Amino acid sequence: MCGICGIALSARSTLRIDRDRLVRMRDVLLHRGPDGAGLYLDERIGLGHRRLSIVDVEHGAQPMASDDGAIQLVYNGEIFNHPQLYEELRTQGIVYKTRCDTETILRLYELRGRDCVPRLRGMFAFAIWDARSRELVLVRDRFGVKPLYYALLDDGSLVFASEIKAILASGAIAAKLNRRALPDFLANRAPSGTETLFAGIQRLPPGHILTWRDGSVALERYWDLRYPEPVERSDDAWIEEYRERLKESVRLRLMADVPLGMFLSGGIDSAAITAIMSQLVREPIKTFSVAFAEREANELEFARLVARRFRTDHHEVMLSPSDFFGSLPKLVWHEDEPIAHPSSVALNFVARLAAQHVKVVLTGEGSDESLAGYNRYRVTLYNLKLGQRYERLVPSWTRRVVRRGVQVLPATSKVYRVASRTFLALPTDLDTIYFDNFAVFGRAWQRRLLSRELQEELCAVDPYRAAHDALERCEARSLLDRLLYADMATYLHELLMKQDQMSMAASIESRVPFLDHPLVEFTAGMPERMKLRGTTTKYVLRRAMEGILPDAILSRRKMGFPTPVGQWFRTEYSHVVDEFVLSERAIARGLFDPQALEALVRNHIDGVERHDERLWCLVNLELWQRIFMDGEDPTSIQLS
Repeated sequence: MCGICGIALSARSTLRIDRDRLVRMRDVLLHRGPDGAGLYLDERIGLGHRRLSIVDVEHGAQPMASDDGAIQLVYNGEIFNHPQLYEELRTQGIVYKTRCDTETILRLYELRGRDCVPRLRGMFAFAIWDARSRELVLVRDRFGVKPLYYALLDDGSLVFASEIKAILASGAIAAKLNRRALPDFLANRAPSGTETLFAGIQRLPPGHILTWRDGSVALERYWDLRYPEPVERSDDAWIEEYRERLKESVRLRLMADVPLGMFLSGGIDSAAITAIMSQLVREPIKTFSVAFAEREANELEFARLVARRFRTDHHEVMLSPSDFFGSLPKLVWHEDEPIAHPSSVALNFVARLAAQHVKVVLTGEGSDESLAGYNRYRVTLYNLKLGQRYERLVPSWTRRVVRRGVQVLPATSKVYRVASRTFLALPTDLDTIYFDNFAVFGRAWQRRLLSRELQEELCAVDPYRAAHDALERCEARSLLDRLLYADMATYLHELLMKQDQMSMAASIESRVPFLDHPLVEFTAGMPERMKLRGTTTKYVLRRAMEGILPDAILSRRKMGFPTPVGQWFRTEYSHVVDEFVLSERAIARGLFDPQALEALVRNHIDGVERHDERLWCLVNLELWQRIFMDGEDPTSIQLS
């Protein structure tokens, strides 16, 4: 795992690439690669690299050059079919200088050019400068496990890096809020398309290749997930093959010359990987868990159950509110954008714990989006199916009476909390039932929250445009599969960035077996019943783990790593809300209506409504602006 960065200057550019500029970019990524550093400088191209040594620790320094020096490569990630490709290339007469997968990418590119990318099985982001064609080629893995951002300047020059802060360190572009990304951010916790909250800085989409040549940029999709018509097979046949494919994915991700471990939450995903790992290694695997003292946010009993079952070398860390808020500003700096999920903070703490013992961990991300693990899929299908019957059979005047009846219920009542999110109170279109219903700030909320100026400026911006584009692009016949595809193209991205940046902040690599692309392609071809069956989510995984995992793990409801941040905002950390939501400094930015903010906070404090996620979103947005827009040192910001 590493950090990469670089600059390519067009013929029109007046910018200079000097060593100091490139070193600033590279070394702001020190946490991503404390084991080594390298530079490549030419007249109009510069590449930088920070290395975290995982495979062939003694060799593999980057940038890595072809024998004639015409091709230069900087790379972040792991190629899990590297041993097979290594042997294949050697039989073709290729003489390796190292044993590392970096050289495999380089040699494949020499042979096949950009056509080499589909041969790679793994997580990766890399940049190749090809002096023969004067082209810079940027590549990102199929699901976006590894980050890659870029800015195309007005003069056609390109600046890229693993993290946005390195692009800003180049001095070629200033930090400025991208206001058009705000509706997407407010609805979905993070920008879900190619835009970021920084004006002029974009993310390279997963499964894409960007080619730059003297100011001209071309984007090419090299992979997309297909949903073929399922073949007729018995449930047992699907389950057996899924189990074997998952086992293969885990085995491939044990490739390392350094110690490995497992983030163990106590949910079925991490428990399944722990079980498989324990079958594949001789020594007890090291597992790491994190929790809060509050009972409703503590899953340690389930993590311990799994650790005992598979005799792991288990380690835990307990997180206090002061730890949580004390670390938040620095972690916003690491994330580059507002932290979407409070669980990111806990993830960083367990990564720090793991870093004391190992350099690589496996995690359970990606299962929910491929196997329908979120409750919202079941709720959406239920609402649409029953809602259509309801509209067909119940007169419109009766439906209006029921809707008004739901709306006048006390917001604190359980009946209101359930009914207000069903077809009884909502129009039964997909935008309302799926997107707005599960948004942080849906369209109605944004009309209430945004300042009048911003409402006029952003009235034509669709907060779900990236998801809508994905739904239109997907060829699946099943609505469930189309929703899964859209979430893999949007929501999954933020989860993977959380995983990458919170672990890399502790200089530790994380690997995601559920996102092995042959495994996900196999899952996409399954019938819907193998993913969601009645109220049972991730059906095939639960069946595949029967007799292996404890029944308590197989049958427990998904918790999603709850964080008691709403309780803290209501009590001892209400001052955080006062400062980062209601203060004159926050309101003076002119993004939100002050009265709407005050009503939101008051309702949460008084217990009228729970606005945990909404307040978290607003606090983090202001904190992010103070760090990146105002230039405030995150270590000087005191929250606890």
